[in-house]
Amino acid sequence: MPLQAGDPAPEIHSGGFQLSKLRGKKVVVFFFPKSDTPGCTKEACEFRDASAKFSKRGAEIIGVSPDQPEAQAKFATKYGFKYAFVPDPDHAIAEAYGVWKEKSMYGRKYMGIERTTFLIGGDGKIARIFPKVKPEGHAAQVLDALDS
Repeated sequence: MPLQAGDPAPEIHSGGFQLSKLRGKKVVVFFFPKSDTPGCTKEACEFRDASAKFSKRGAEIIGVSPDQPEAQAKFATKYGFKYAFVPDPDHAIAEAYGVWKEKSMYGRKYMGIERTTFLIGGDGKIARIFPKVKPEGHAAQVLDALDS
């Protein structure tokens, strides 16, 4: 059964990161398909550019992708990201959140990340889910949700 608002957020524990250590803070967890690709870069840069606004609202930003840690580190360095990236090469986190799905491109079916963002409240429960995210303007959409 898919996750819904009000459900406890599944633990994220990978690459030295542990979601439960952020209990008491709002957390924005955005799942993206691949580091340093056009849409993913756009989305991640918008979160970077708005990071002070997220921080002012008491929210942490976390990016999760199936990339290896080295690819995420290179991506973070190249674009100056200061928030955490969590590697999920075995897609266990994506599966726990229900975002590892069958996709189709040019008639070919394959498994991958469905770009999705979860807003998690300080109580560790999912406050809001943004499915099938369009990268452009998404960070502003999440900021608006934090204010409501």
